[in-house]
Amino acid sequence: MKQEVRTDAAPAPVGPYSQAVSHAGLVWASGQIPLDPASGRLVEGDIAAQARQAFANLEAVLEAGGASLASLLRVSIYLTDLSDFAVVNEIYARLLPDGIQPARATLGVASLPLGASIEVDAVAFQA
Repeated sequence: MKQEVRTDAAPAPVGPYSQAVSHAGLVWASGQIPLDPASGRLVEGDIAAQARQAFANLEAVLEAGGASLASLLRVSIYLTDLSDFAVVNEIYARLLPDGIQPARATLGVASLPLGASIEVDAVAFQA
């Protein structure tokens, strides 16, 4: 049976969707943009600041669903400027533990919700 995953440690959804859904031992996390969970506003700063916040939001949602960054199976990263790839990749690499890395796609997109420069979604197993 699928269950909704919710946490106040990540921003509330900005539309008709769940932060994540868990089912059959997996957590399917919706896209996380760099919103500050307390204010609901985009974090200020460059792509590094935005990436750190988007990944922090993703981590909070995964943990609320009984998963973690260490249990990631698949990650999708959406960037409005692919020249930010190297910076985002460096931050991503520091966040993930050693071992088998998740499958991943990085896509260039024309725009993202609320003017964000990055969005990250993922699938992880419940640890």
